[in-house]
Amino acid sequence: MSLVECANNGPCDSQGEATLDSGIPTPDTENGNGSRRARKSEGKKRMLTVIESPAIETALPWWAVYTRHQHEKTAADMMKIKGLDVFLPVYDSVRRWRDRSKLLSLPLFPGYFFVRGTPMRRLQVLSTPGVHMILSQGDQAATIPEEEIQAIRRTVEGNYRVEPHPFLKCGQLVRVKCGSLSGIEGILTRKKSVFRLVLSVQMLAQSVAVEIDAADVEPVGSEAPATPAQVELSASRLPRYAIPPNRIRPELDSASSKSAAIAG
Repeated sequence: MSLVECANNGPCDSQGEATLDSGIPTPDTENGNGSRRARKSEGKKRMLTVIESPAIETALPWWAVYTRHQHEKTAADMMKIKGLDVFLPVYDSVRRWRDRSKLLSLPLFPGYFFVRGTPMRRLQVLSTPGVHMILSQGDQAATIPEEEIQAIRRTVEGNYRVEPHPFLKCGQLVRVKCGSLSGIEGILTRKKSVFRLVLSVQMLAQSVAVEIDAADVEPVGSEAPATPAQVELSASRLPRYAIPPNRIRPELDSASSKSAAIAG
């Protein structure tokens, strides 16, 4: 069919053959439109699935992965290649030798890093070269609280001096009230004239310390000191005798008899 005939009779395909397009819906065209609508709806569903997948990923629990000596970075990089969400906190440390000094990036928790995991990905984690084990409680992988991970992340990503610190359980618990670390809770320590906020990961029994201004923190859960009036009121409510009076009199009588016998 010529181009003129195509123009007069209706649309043609690439080979010049006429196509049916009368403008009147037919069962075939209706099915075609239905299939196109179905494909569009499926495409929208797929787009929604892709958009929602990061939110699902961030809801997964954090695992603590124990590695071989000095294999933290290698194992973490390989897990990133596998598509796992990995968090390896590091800090800068200057190492000096006789002839030179070098700035090194070292793991904040030697031998450990964190990964978001599910039971289906357990084998992927354990099969990574350099990984020794996943910290567990019984038969289940131990999970690290999201608050502890976010506190460490904000400290590392901020402009602070961070370094490993001996694990602490006791001390004055404080909360940062201003700055980029606002809301983070930790234990306040002092080394010479420098104050440090110690953040701990309970599952690892390890801590890190970040230098901070003492004016930027406030005590957590501490009660206000009692006034003298409150102390006097509390003392007035105490019983006069620590033991009942009927038990005091026999003891006094026995004591007086003993003193009389000694005098006699």
